[in-house]
Amino acid sequence: METDQEMEQNDHQIIRTNGVNGPTKCRQCGLSSILTSHMRSGPEGRRTLCNACGIAWRKGKLRKLVAYENAARDPESSRPVPPEIEMEFENEDKAYEFYNKYAGLTGFSVRKGWIGKTSAKMIRSVTLVCSREGFKKDKKGYGEVKRPKPDTRIGCLARLTIKRTPSGAYRVKEFIAEHNHPLAPSSALHLLRSQRVLSNSGNASAPDPYDEPAEFTRSLNFFPPSFRMSLRSKRTRDMQSGDAEAIMNYLQSMRCNDPSFFSAFQLDEDDRLTNVFWVDAKSIQNFKYFGDVVCLDTSYKSNGYSRPVVPFLGLNHHRQVIIFGAALLYDETADSFGWLLETFKTAMHGDKPKVIVTDRAVEISDAVSAVWPGTCHLVCPWQVHQSMVKSLGSIIQSNRGFLKEFTRCIYDIENEHEFVSAWQEMLERFNIRQNEWLSALFVERERWAQGYVRHIFCADVTSALRTCSLTNFLKRYLCVQIDLLTFFKHYEQMLDEQRFLELQADFRATQSAVRVLPSKMLRQAAESYTPAVYEIFKREFEVFLDCMLYNSMESGTVAEYRIVEGSSFKEYYVRVDSSDWSAVCTCRKFEFVGIQCGHVLKVLDVCNIKEVPERYFLKRWRRDAKSGGGKEDDKSEAAA
Repeated sequence: METDQEMEQNDHQIIRTNGVNGPTKCRQCGLSSILTSHMRSGPEGRRTLCNACGIAWRKGKLRKLVAYENAARDPESSRPVPPEIEMEFENEDKAYEFYNKYAGLTGFSVRKGWIGKTSAKMIRSVTLVCSREGFKKDKKGYGEVKRPKPDTRIGCLARLTIKRTPSGAYRVKEFIAEHNHPLAPSSALHLLRSQRVLSNSGNASAPDPYDEPAEFTRSLNFFPPSFRMSLRSKRTRDMQSGDAEAIMNYLQSMRCNDPSFFSAFQLDEDDRLTNVFWVDAKSIQNFKYFGDVVCLDTSYKSNGYSRPVVPFLGLNHHRQVIIFGAALLYDETADSFGWLLETFKTAMHGDKPKVIVTDRAVEISDAVSAVWPGTCHLVCPWQVHQSMVKSLGSIIQSNRGFLKEFTRCIYDIENEHEFVSAWQEMLERFNIRQNEWLSALFVERERWAQGYVRHIFCADVTSALRTCSLTNFLKRYLCVQIDLLTFFKHYEQMLDEQRFLELQADFRATQSAVRVLPSKMLRQAAESYTPAVYEIFKREFEVFLDCMLYNSMESGTVAEYRIVEGSSFKEYYVRVDSSDWSAVCTCRKFEFVGIQCGHVLKVLDVCNIKEVPERYFLKRWRRDAKSGGGKEDDKSEAAA
């Protein structure tokens, strides 16, 4: 190995322009050897750097930059290398590129904050700041805006300051790494404003938001010993010509592209393909966080579509409808639905939802009772409404106002006694007391009427399904005129679009802040909840401001208050225990939706409790809902 003295002697050898032994350009800056008196040693060997770059390398300043650029060029490296004091750059553009790459790997966006110039208009210094530096100034009339935009600037102090040296290079003089806000998640780094140009030009690769760890890989050996792979009867629906081949081609291609893809199929007694279930790793992960309430959507039956697609739907922390998996069921017996539920449970690590919402089919009810005995089974009011429109079309046409009254009964009445009274009044008014369909529906009221199910946590998924466009999008491609492979193509497209919307919502939740009134409760909710859930809490806060409170009774640490809403004059009763500030309201908002009601907020405020106890901020509605153990973290909270 050469000594430093020998390297110094070699470095000072003049490289002739017509020589065959030395490089003609500096490997770092590209400077021709004609324009430098000496070529020096560098990271790639002897005589590979010009005189200036060689000196910088010898002093250690260039080593840091080269190490970072090598890491950035390595597709397997994702570790951000921070800038250091006295690091030098050729110009301000190189410094910006370096800091922007660091920001992209760390999770924040960069912009130019201050530029200092000399009297000759030459750039003297540049300060690069986090995009959330400073504060936004309110424009005239801002207070009159009904839905102001969230703030993106919150006074972050993270920055990099470079100053020009006599040689014309730029040297780092200040670097602050700490941020006062959450950084963007790794799956949303490409959404950062300063990273978009890099992603589009190909200089930086955006991470795939759907990449999942290998822990979600599944295989058929997870099925229990008692699991039946085939039916004991023939399937009840015919399959269109070419559908079986299309299904197998789709499942095979998905397994080739995604090792974590899970699928299962069931044959009938004639060994014909009958039922198929499939789910990818992203849906399995979503179930881990938001699988406490699942809706089995069998609305294809009420709409007369030929292909029986049955998706498992849920609600994420942005109140967006998501898909946990889907099936094609060419047999609608209890055995087939039992197979479907058992298969779904196997795909989800053996986990099952706490609540499943379905239609009124007896076959589904029998399957849930047999396969998921510990799961609460409810009937979806939206599917009840759809079934009513199909079954009672003549009554709707001949009785004006019936549809409005029926809709009010299934959606708007939250009290058992009020529901029974309104139902009987509806039957009398339209003279339909003897209708068999309505009589059978009333018998099952404890599984679908709001007044009977509000003590069960449902995440208010039925309200979201009323306006859901996912299933409506799918139903366009279920007719026999469209081949099944086209349906699968649009199914994947719909999944991608839904997941991109979730990714955007995650990004906005971490990179913007909601403006709130000077209230500890609102600030607490804005910091904990996602923006969509915060809007629900904000409406409850407005209810609290409009309520009147009356003291009813006290016994030890327990007190009960009568609450009257100012707009509707409805009465509610809140019982609060001052030993731990637990509270229960007769409206059952928290038990049903998981967000505390305005009536409880009123009582807490009167008791000088200015912040909501943490137990009432469920993990599934928080900004960090996808961290930690998922829905399991809410067990203790729900029990409390």
